[in-house]
Amino acid sequence: MPGMIVAPQPIAVEEGAKVLASGGNAFDAAVAAAVVQGVVDPHSCGLGGYLVMTYHRVGQSSFSPTLDAPAVAGSLVKADQWKDAIIRPNPDGWGYFLKGKVNDNGYQSVCVPGMVRGLAEIQRRFCTRSMSDLFQPAVRIAEEGFTVSANKSSGWKEPAAHLEASSLREKLGVTTESRRIWLKPDGSTREAGEKVRNPDYGRTLRRLIEHGADDFYRGELAREIAGDMQKNGGWITADDLASYKVREAVPIVCTYRGYEIVTNQAPHGGPTLAQILKILEHDDLRSLGHNSAKYILRVSLAMKAAFADRNRFLGDPDFEPDRVHWMLSPEHICDLRHLIESGKPIKVDRGPMESKDTTQVTVVDRDGNWVSLTHSLGSSSGVVSPGLGFMYNNSMINFDPLPGGPNGIAPHKGRTTGMTPTLVYCGGRPVFALGAPGATRIITAVLQVLLNHLDFGMSASDAVLAPRFDCQGETIKCQARIPELVCSEVRKHYAIERTSKSHGGFALVHAIACDQRTGQLTGGADTGGEGMPLLVD
Repeated sequence: MPGMIVAPQPIAVEEGAKVLASGGNAFDAAVAAAVVQGVVDPHSCGLGGYLVMTYHRVGQSSFSPTLDAPAVAGSLVKADQWKDAIIRPNPDGWGYFLKGKVNDNGYQSVCVPGMVRGLAEIQRRFCTRSMSDLFQPAVRIAEEGFTVSANKSSGWKEPAAHLEASSLREKLGVTTESRRIWLKPDGSTREAGEKVRNPDYGRTLRRLIEHGADDFYRGELAREIAGDMQKNGGWITADDLASYKVREAVPIVCTYRGYEIVTNQAPHGGPTLAQILKILEHDDLRSLGHNSAKYILRVSLAMKAAFADRNRFLGDPDFEPDRVHWMLSPEHICDLRHLIESGKPIKVDRGPMESKDTTQVTVVDRDGNWVSLTHSLGSSSGVVSPGLGFMYNNSMINFDPLPGGPNGIAPHKGRTTGMTPTLVYCGGRPVFALGAPGATRIITAVLQVLLNHLDFGMSASDAVLAPRFDCQGETIKCQARIPELVCSEVRKHYAIERTSKSHGGFALVHAIACDQRTGQLTGGADTGGEGMPLLVD
């Protein structure tokens, strides 16, 4: 069987494909591609970020635990530190805007990064290539330079969605180092087709190759990071870096129409995905018609019911009671179905604020290893420590600034995310893998691609291409490709809004399917981005 890789950045896909073609396995290709993604997509991912991976290893006798390297709050945070800084709730229903955008930009928005430790753990446990081999493509690209993509250039020009929110251009100006690397001398952003170099990033990667991940958490790199955080009022200490650990968790496994869906645990998107699937499992979705008014209403109400639970109950399981078993229990699923069918209002409390600027790499190798790896910076803090080249995450924005809730702020706590890397099994073998960037819309996008493939028999590419919608509150939002004729029917029962985008805006799903009869691999790269699938013989 040939291998395949799909991701939002073509240059990362190509480098991962080279690894597969030269005999590397799916984990080798995923790591190599992910490190390149960090170089070329500075707001989405990188060494200052975090990751979560769902995977299948050849010969495994049970479902593998998910590997989670989350961004966690530094030890200097306090539960009520921002309760008086709230300006207003985000009108989109996600989180709160704070004075000075302190949870969005700058040193106080940064959580302890897990990306480097996560990559090192993947390399140590699953890869056949050395860290030097896997990091070299990213080193070369950082030092020699790469071409700015059309999407990245246009993204730097887009205004913020709200006055109190931050644009990507604003983030480039947060620190002197970021301005030096990413802006032209006149302060303007780079245009599509222009080349940018980041030799500092290359040097940091070389230091990791030479000294290993411990340098980032306990060595000289750690001292530089902790010193910069301390100097600028960040929450992260040297002890926070030194004590950081990767987590493993038993995956969420749910059945759906004879398939086994394997996804990640709380505080990520897997429990919510599984809950929506279980709510819908007893509905004849095919008879409703794909993206018909009845279909959109039914699926949207299932989304809304699951997000009502998510926002009220889901939190870091190391800090909060385990409510996932109850959320997925047959009794509770039955209660949610009855609530939907009754027509009674479903109350959704405000959810965490998240950014769409995450990324994904999905890989299958010729031996039958499968990887779905989602990694992120949130939308980046704009902070670059002197000489290091990479941006840090802005994951403090994901916490609830009002203390007392399951997603409230606490030292060393992970916050909820929408990341939902997922595998589908049939007869004990993986047959579909997918994941996406896109904040909490990751969950609803992954859901719809699964429904498109499993219920409607669409190919991987068609399942990813089909128009999408999302409901996490009082309004259904959908891509402009869903016709007004359909929306007008939905509007008789529920508020619906067509957005200005025909593609994108509803997460960017990247999927690989395996034909159960022939073993042939096919892939789908979301047309809202610039990526592609590559088949490797």
